[in-house]
Amino acid sequence: MLYLDNAATTPLRTQVLESMLPYLTENFYNPSSVYTPARKIRAAIDDSRQNIASVINAAPDEIFFTSGGTESDNWAIKGTLEASKRGRHIITTETEHHGILYVCKHMEKQGCEVTYLPVDGEGFVKPSDLEATIRPETSLVSIMLANNEVGTIQPIAALSEITNRHGIPFHTDAVQAAGHIPIDVEKLGVQMLSLSAHKFGGPKGIGALYVKKDTPIFSLFQGGAQERNRRAGTENAAGIVGMGTALSLSAKELPCELPRVSALRDTLIREISEKIPHSILNGTTGENRLPGNVNFSFRFIEGESLLLHLDMQGCCASTGSACSSGALEPSHVLMALGLGHELANGALRFSFGTENTSADIKKLMEILCPAVDKLRILSPLYDDFIKGVN
Repeated sequence: MLYLDNAATTPLRTQVLESMLPYLTENFYNPSSVYTPARKIRAAIDDSRQNIASVINAAPDEIFFTSGGTESDNWAIKGTLEASKRGRHIITTETEHHGILYVCKHMEKQGCEVTYLPVDGEGFVKPSDLEATIRPETSLVSIMLANNEVGTIQPIAALSEITNRHGIPFHTDAVQAAGHIPIDVEKLGVQMLSLSAHKFGGPKGIGALYVKKDTPIFSLFQGGAQERNRRAGTENAAGIVGMGTALSLSAKELPCELPRVSALRDTLIREISEKIPHSILNGTTGENRLPGNVNFSFRFIEGESLLLHLDMQGCCASTGSACSSGALEPSHVLMALGLGHELANGALRFSFGTENTSADIKKLMEILCPAVDKLRILSPLYDDFIKGVN
């Protein structure tokens, strides 16, 4: 198996599993109970909260555990709108993850107004566009830190500087970025930030929302007093411990892993560009790209067909977001970057993680090159191109 879809999910790391096991077996107590064994579970949860807070330069009481990135995004948007006294206007971008876009579409049906900022051909938002769309009734700006499909890292600090001048809360979906690039909430200048453990070697079904102290936000769930009365429901102790371990490990290894994985990314970009004609890199060609992200459009063929060919050879990749798997529509991200339907439908994303090496690139190219050639031979579009038919 050649796994090159770490943007969809990452394998659970051995150290993380080992840290979780006691809380799946003998340490089964409810952390809200008052007896001694339960208080030990509470202490483990607090330790993980501290670990996560220290990695992103937050205070422990600003970290709230959730079921994952989607819940964190929902909470940030719905909770802020419910608490806001400014109005019901949201600003986001055309290239957000569906965890943001679908919530915004839902809120529009509830009477909210949403402005979807455009991006340039590399996926960047212009600060001037954000400034121009702010209104007195704007209650929230939500712009992702790094795009899950093309890896573009947004200038969040420059964008939040604008919203902070206007007193508007800024939320960033950092699900794809956490564990892969340094994150400092103070330098970013954001009031809320979403995390999901399975993107950096942790378990699925656990995430967190950073909420800066004194940021107005209402609870998404009502029930018990867990998470300091902000998120009801018995805590997933094993998941929380695993998340804290995973993020701490990722942060510790980042000085070595970031340049190593970035080198793999750059090597694959060079290999595809040189060896596969009519291939187009999507996203930025500069430094502001996630270290493990490679997204190419292959002209004259469909990405789904190419993905199936790779799958039959034991290679796992993606045509975009895993949350859109099975969708017939072209990627909304690539369309927002200005690609036509043909190029958007002909795109594949390869994403590296801690377990990938340069040998994986060699193996991929041995599979990818003949697969592209085979599909192009069968393509009427490619046949027309060869014959010079417009």
